[in-house]
Amino acid sequence: MKFGKFGVFTFTDILDPKLLAELPRRLEELGYSTLWYPEAMNYEAFAVGGYLLSHSKNLLVGSGIANIYARDPAASVMGHNSLNSLYGGRFVLGLGVSHAPIVSDLRGHDYTKPVATMRAYLDGMDQAWTALGGAPVEKQVVLAALGPNMSKLAAQRTLGSFPYNITPEQARISRSNMSRESAVICEQKVCLCSDPVTARAAARAALGIYMSLPNYFNNWFRLGFNKDDLKDGGSDRLMDAMVFWGSADQIKAKLQKYFDGSADQVVIQPIRADGKPGPCWDALEALAPGA
Repeated sequence: MKFGKFGVFTFTDILDPKLLAELPRRLEELGYSTLWYPEAMNYEAFAVGGYLLSHSKNLLVGSGIANIYARDPAASVMGHNSLNSLYGGRFVLGLGVSHAPIVSDLRGHDYTKPVATMRAYLDGMDQAWTALGGAPVEKQVVLAALGPNMSKLAAQRTLGSFPYNITPEQARISRSNMSRESAVICEQKVCLCSDPVTARAAARAALGIYMSLPNYFNNWFRLGFNKDDLKDGGSDRLMDAMVFWGSADQIKAKLQKYFDGSADQVVIQPIRADGKPGPCWDALEALAPGA
């Protein structure tokens, strides 16, 4: 599967049906290859995936990321097969172990060892594919992978990895644990704003929900940050790394560092300078392929 150089990530939970329909159409017109969306607190992953696919013609649509605790392996196989059958093979099933507060407190499951749990889940999917008539030639699956062991599992069992809340250094680290044939798909938040105070305020608003989640801050430590960077809403250097801000040309130059580190796709998450929810279309237009 060819993911294309640039994709887009945005929170679909906050969008009504009209805006959800507009999103893939506009991204397709701008030349982006892939739309990634999360499974958080509102829309169910396969249902919203089908809706997005139905309002586009060639755009790839990927769950970024569907929570494995939300459905058993057979349900994921059936969802993967259904959307790819109905929409010309344009669906990518991104899977992840989520976070302990969501899994335990919201869903009522036991949050156990992430890599072992994911490996067992993939085993269950393989069993389901066999029981349901056989796996497709290419299983269009990627994993949310930050650490080396999950990255290795992604390379061994899926098309590749989708690390989130990272820096360009992650591309090099992920690639060192994965084969050249495996896709490294890197999410990066951007803010089309040249004022550092405004941009960093927007960054803190966007990152607030992630600051207390161990999966993320432990990976930030691997990337060179420390506990001091988590204080007072996050240090300026952490905000500047997590959210690229400046002019379109300045942001493009920073995004290029991912490709220098052997990333296959950079997924732009455009946050608004006013800190309000929803994608920044000015940024998406300015950073569009060919712009």
